[in-house]
Amino acid sequence: MPAPLPGARRGLSSGLGFTITVSVLMGLGALVMALLLLTSGAPAALVVGTGLAFLPVVPLLACYMWLDRYEPEPRSLLALGLGWGAFVATSSALFFQLLGMYAFGADRGFSGTVLAPVTEEAGKGLFVLLLLWFRRHELDGILDGIVYAGMAGIGFAFTENILYLGSAFMGEGGTGGGIGSAIGLFIIRGIMSPFAHPLFTAFTGIGVGLAITSRNSAVRVLAPIGGYLLAVAAHAAWNGSIFIGGQDGFMLTYAFLMIPAFLLLVGFAVWSRAQEGKLLTSALTDAAQRGLLHPAEVPWLVRLPARRAARRHAALAGGPVAGRAMKDYQRAAVELGFLHHRYLRGTAPKDYAIRGQLLLETMQRLRPMLVWPGAAPQVQTGTTGHSQQPLNREGLQ
Repeated sequence: MPAPLPGARRGLSSGLGFTITVSVLMGLGALVMALLLLTSGAPAALVVGTGLAFLPVVPLLACYMWLDRYEPEPRSLLALGLGWGAFVATSSALFFQLLGMYAFGADRGFSGTVLAPVTEEAGKGLFVLLLLWFRRHELDGILDGIVYAGMAGIGFAFTENILYLGSAFMGEGGTGGGIGSAIGLFIIRGIMSPFAHPLFTAFTGIGVGLAITSRNSAVRVLAPIGGYLLAVAAHAAWNGSIFIGGQDGFMLTYAFLMIPAFLLLVGFAVWSRAQEGKLLTSALTDAAQRGLLHPAEVPWLVRLPARRAARRHAALAGGPVAGRAMKDYQRAAVELGFLHHRYLRGTAPKDYAIRGQLLLETMQRLRPMLVWPGAAPQVQTGTTGHSQQPLNREGLQ
């Protein structure tokens, strides 16, 4: 077996270091939050809070998985994002909020309107920034930034909701206590505004996505900062509406700020997903013209219904091995397409040639096992009919 290429070794080392670091921090954060919850002395409140807090998680995850269909991100990284939000962001934000309240002598209003947005958005957004620094190749654009930010936001909201709903069950914060108080708060946090934390952190994700796709060095630095500041501003406006305007202020902010912002973000995310399909078609078509794959494969790699049809046909005609080979081939080709797009834009990572060559080798290895639908090229003999030239320092040629 050949030794790994130097760039591949560096990538593996960086990825392993990132995973270990995040996992250790998650473990420490989980320990802090577990001690906080278990020392509350109210196991019933913990059970009720956890059960209600979990209800919005699955629908939110389903929405982000739907957005992430063109190039599904590694499930391990998405899980790390959830864990980071649930344990690291919550525990660190709590620590710095308590520190800030002690240092500034702040009341609840200042803490909720200023300290909470600053610390919580920093805690959640840091995960996306860590991806930018250590796993840059996993980020292909704005949509990836939104998805990873959403994972951190969902995780954060889950743990925060346990605390708030448990407190409502126990009768703290001016509530009468009991299951009725917990459900009343759940309607506000879990039904009316389950998207709040993912929405705020999405601005940071968009900023990181812009940094990835821009050729302008100033944008690469300022976009994540600007995204974070927008996240803080949106979060502060949401929290401030409760502390400053009371119930009426909350409802006005909800109706005229949160809902429009949420709808705009949804529209932007759907538009970004459609744009990914277009750029992927363009990039793979260009790659096919360079002999990296057969031109007739492109529709079966880009169109989502065609992808499913190709996998289904391969599994029926060639068995599970062929079905799995088709799925792996599509994934490698899509990654190659996004990588080639960044090369064409002049924003390719430094190790793009090595990564691209590894993807091409994966595709070549899988070709003998492919069984395409009748209208697709029959390339399972191990060749596309085009010359497969190796990558070089000038790009995918």
